Amino acid sequence: MNVIDHVRDMAAAGLHSNVRILSSLLLTMSNNNPELFSPAQKYQLLVYHADAIFHDKEYRNAACKYSMALQQKKVLSKTSKVRTSTSGAAANLQQSLPSEIEVKYKIAECYTILKLDKDAIAVLEGIPSRQRTPKAQINMMLANLYKKAGQERSAVTSYKEVLRQCPLALDAIIGLLSLSVKGAEVASMTMDVIQSIPNLDWLSIWVKAYAFIHAGENQRAINTICSLEKKSLLRDNVDLLVSLADVYFRAGDTKNAILKFEQAQMLDPYLIKGMDVYGYLMAREGHLEDVEVLGGRLFNISDQHAEPWVITGCHSFYSKRYSRALYLGAKAIQLNSNSVQALLLKGAALRNMSRVQEAIIHFREAMRLAPCRLDCYEGLIDCYLASNGIREAMGMANNIYKTLGANAQTLTILATVCLEDPVTQEKAKSLLDRALAQRPDYTKAVVKMAELLSREQKYEEGIKLLRSALADQSDCVLHRMLGDFLVAVSDFQEAMDQYSIALSLDPNDQKSLEGMQKMEKEESPTDATVELDGDDMEGSGEDGDLEGSDSEAAQWADQEQWFGIP
Repeated sequence: MNVIDHVRDMAAAGLHSNVRILSSLLLTMSNNNPELFSPAQKYQLLVYHADAIFHDKEYRNAACKYSMALQQKKVLSKTSKVRTSTSGAAANLQQSLPSEIEVKYKIAECYTILKLDKDAIAVLEGIPSRQRTPKAQINMMLANLYKKAGQERSAVTSYKEVLRQCPLALDAIIGLLSLSVKGAEVASMTMDVIQSIPNLDWLSIWVKAYAFIHAGENQRAINTICSLEKKSLLRDNVDLLVSLADVYFRAGDTKNAILKFEQAQMLDPYLIKGMDVYGYLMAREGHLEDVEVLGGRLFNISDQHAEPWVITGCHSFYSKRYSRALYLGAKAIQLNSNSVQALLLKGAALRNMSRVQEAIIHFREAMRLAPCRLDCYEGLIDCYLASNGIREAMGMANNIYKTLGANAQTLTILATVCLEDPVTQEKAKSLLDRALAQRPDYTKAVVKMAELLSREQKYEEGIKLLRSALADQSDCVLHRMLGDFLVAVSDFQEAMDQYSIALSLDPNDQKSLEGMQKMEKEESPTDATVELDGDDMEGSGEDGDLEGSDSEAAQWADQEQWFGIP
């Protein structure tokens, strides 16, 4: 047994720090005396050394060392061609050497972590299709990289290659569905395995559910997932519950979304996936203490995921600390550039800091990543309206309406833009009537209709609308708006009660506090200004990107202990 065998055994045993030290010393010896180790042994040493560096998360260094190993492999290949000997020992040595394909995959992995996606694609594309072993692993990485780069056709081809090798690769199925491949086509690729293996009859329904999700058919997705979740064998599956919660959120059903997120969290206390959306909803509902606790708990689980940063950023955003929210959104994107919630967080913070053009960039990126999430479009429309771009906002709203159909959400978005132009006020009212006919409990539609009734000074009608909406839910903005309407009709006592309820739901609601203070000063109702503003920041999204936030990063970079990071 030679020294290289000892290095190999330590690598297999996971003694990475030991491998790194010893291989470094042996490589130096080899450089000073090239005859000390054979080309094959030096190649082995370089790969083991690079593996140890990769384990230490020094990815640039590891990529460099892997590339040196590949150069050594070329030397080894030339030497092998010159030699005519094909002894059994030589053949066994060749078979035991680390695979060149594996080394290239490791280089691509380093580049991916370093966000050098083009370099990663180039390395993987340099592996001939027939030599891609394991094929599924290489094609899955390629598919994800192609998708991120917007090369959809190549991504579809690679995902399909994964499914040909591994028909139960569910993440590859989701990848295909997210690229608008028909659910029936994807399901057909799994049919053989469903028919040949017992207890897999649920898989075709699972594919259908995610096909509905990625087609933006939220209600059908909800019904399908509920039917799956009710099956005894899949009851209380955390992934299904998180997906169901997310679809409820997309459908604008905040109450059920929070309920399902809480159920998933109770089943798995270490759950991270989806908790950024849960934290956002809780912050939007005014439960900031709970959001702070949630963020701290997730930081204790892992600070290498975007979710805890987003959650803490939501706490800052809804506490009106926009610079801090911006910094936290940027940190989240550093960890996961595909985090839609992080992009929305930073977009919202930038918009509220009057950096509208930068916010637009982030909302557009969020739209690209999640074309069926309406809050991405709402954030962009808010930016257009903030910069007097009514024409752009109207174009976007009409496009959403035509693409996703006439549901309560799209009707309300279009009505929101129509409210900005006196010429289209009547159209806004018609759109909101249709939205409320579909969903009388849809808070955004109620808020916008109340705004319209306030402008028309139809206070009694507004009070009736808000009381009806509050019969089945309790919402800070609705209680505050009801208080404003009651002031307008001189019902001061109940107005005070409504402001108190609103503040109990969200102690940071400034408009409710102002309304209450006016009441306490016994201001004359003729002088009182009724302020109705439906912008409860619903759908204001959250966004994050590092560009443009250097000053904020400098301001908060040394305060990470505050965020619960050790």
